[in-house]
Amino acid sequence: MVPPTAVNDAPAAGSAVAVKDPAKDTILTPRFYTTDFEAMAAMDLRPNEAELEAICEEFRKDYNRHHFVRNAEFDGAADKLDPETRRVFVEFLEQSCTSEFSGFLLYKELSRRIKTRNPLLAECFAHMARDEARHAGFLNKSMSDFGLQLDLGFLTANKKYTFFKPKFIFYATYLSEKIGYWRYITIFRHLEKNPDSKIFPIFNFFENWCQDENRHGDFFDALMKAQPNTVRGIRARLWCRFFLLAVFATMYVRDVARKEFYEALGLDARDYDRLVIDKTNETTARVFPVVLDVKNPKFFAGLENLVTNNAALDAVDASASPAPIKWLRKLPHWIANGGQMASLFLMAPVRSEQFQPSVR
Repeated sequence: MVPPTAVNDAPAAGSAVAVKDPAKDTILTPRFYTTDFEAMAAMDLRPNEAELEAICEEFRKDYNRHHFVRNAEFDGAADKLDPETRRVFVEFLEQSCTSEFSGFLLYKELSRRIKTRNPLLAECFAHMARDEARHAGFLNKSMSDFGLQLDLGFLTANKKYTFFKPKFIFYATYLSEKIGYWRYITIFRHLEKNPDSKIFPIFNFFENWCQDENRHGDFFDALMKAQPNTVRGIRARLWCRFFLLAVFATMYVRDVARKEFYEALGLDARDYDRLVIDKTNETTARVFPVVLDVKNPKFFAGLENLVTNNAALDAVDASASPAPIKWLRKLPHWIANGGQMASLFLMAPVRSEQFQPSVR
């Protein structure tokens, strides 16, 4: 299902584009996932098969087949950015490309491994792998405008893979796709109103792009409804809270740390993230039994404490202290982060049936 040119492993010999060393893995960088393929293949889709079939039919139409085509606007666009904006923008492209490529690898392998036993599910994953490959290839090509490109083949073979049970894959990927939708559409709408802040033509593609993310999220919504134990009961409520908090906290800390990128777009990173978190939380209430109380001032105050601790950890990393001393200096901040995450997790959640959507 993936076109041969959809993902370029590395620049061709003699190319002026250099292979970029992958970013060091941290708690904030995108991860690659694997799962229990046997359990996924054995899933009974009958409780929600009609909706899944309807979503698969949407995937078959491939609305964005001809959307990701570069035009003359890209010519010389990278040369117009100042060095600092170039740096933070390339970092954004790398993280986005790695995240999209992670989805491609997972969905492709799922499709391949469950094809004979669960053909409908396999076909859905194949279509989503197609979309993610297209996104990753487009982002990587944009990186080449800056003289750099990720070696996606190297990442495939060398990046560490995290094992998640199928239900954890559902939570994590559903949230990733839905938060991706709100991130892209928020930037697109902002730049529509502020065209002078559009620093690179890739943002012209975000409106259609985020519709892929939205359809992928709808698929996982339907899949969780077909596996009701993922969204019913005490354990499900606890896991939903955990994944919501993990995704929101990671995004907030990461985005504030690279606020210069959002400033280049005319956005405040904190205001942007608050809006994205609020909208994602609202969307998630349609399938998760509980969501987080992001309206409570203590929630974002807690995220700010994580930002402060993370900045302190970065400062220790940048110091000239020996490794054992660095570890000792980091320990209080790690403990503080753990305590803060526990405090946020223990905040009373909001039951989805009582959830009041924010005013659009």
